[in-house]
Parts: sequence; structure tokens; C-alpha cells
Amino acid sequence: MFADLKANISDWENEKELRTYLQGLLNKEGFDHSGLIYGMGHAVYTLSDPRAVILKEYARRLSEEEGFEKEFALYDRVERIAKELIMRNRDMKKPVCANVDFYSGLVYTMLRIPMEFFTPLFAIARISGWCAHRIEEIVNNGKIVRPAYKYVGMHKEYVPMEERLWDETE
Repeated sequence: MFADLKANISDWENEKELRTYLQGLLNKEGFDHSGLIYGMGHAVYTLSDPRAVILKEYARRLSEEEGFEKEFALYDRVERIAKELIMRNRDMKKPVCANVDFYSGLVYTMLRIPMEFFTPLFAIARISGWCAHRIEEIVNNGKIVRPAYKYVGMHKEYVPMEERLWDETE
């Protein structure tokens, strides 16, 4: 997607040009006509994908070391503009955030990993989760159950550190 963007945008710093391109993606007029801006949005995270926040910071640092500052700035601008456009176009009340894969392609590029390996790396990172979801679906007759994160252990009374009894033999 970013290769297509770079091929169709003459000035990466021109926000009007970026907006027009990104709006075209959302209107299914550009790139693969899917109506998606890849790497934007997450099924669970809305305010931010904590993995993306961490990866973005490492991508920024790596861009400085490898001379990719302009590319990083482009990604940063696209992220900011895409959030706004997606929310407006889909009349969403919840925020949209970049997911962890938004910056992964840039990181792979800066690490000189050939583009042919991007998809296999994406799949390798997710195969155990995909398998777990499929097993879960089979076990639950087609229903994927999301954990409620409800504590089911025995609650213990809190004892301040200075009041705790210690076994000197431990």
C-alpha cells in the first residue's frame, strides 16, 4: 500500500495530497479497491494498540539510524490523517488507532528484509493464535469464546508488608 502511495503522491509532506489519496482508498478508488487503509484499526484496541506504540518508537529510532526519517514522517502523517478520515467516513464514535502491523513493513524495509518475506513473517507471528482460535471454534461448536478476564481464584485479605510473618528458613 505504501509503495502505491509513494508512486501516486508527488509530495509526501503535502497533507492535502495525502488526504485525497487516503480518501480514495476508503472510497475503493485506489490501490486494491478494498476500501481499507491497511494497518489502521483493531478489533479490540481503540485508543491505541500498545504493541504499535512500542513498535512505532523503535521504528522512529531505527529511522534515524538508517536514514529513513522522511519515510517515518510519512507513516506518522498517514496514521494521523487516516484516523480522522476513517472515523468520519464510517461515522464512528470510538477512536481508530494504528495496529502493530502499520509500522512493521517500514521496520522490515529498514532492516533490509526482502518484501517477499513480509507476508511469511506476518503469518509466522500469528500462526499459534490462528490455530488456538480454530481449536476453540471446533471445541465450542463454531462459537469463538473471548475470555472475560474474570478472576476465579480465592481472594485473600491484604496484609501490609510490615505485618506479614516471614519464615526465616525460606
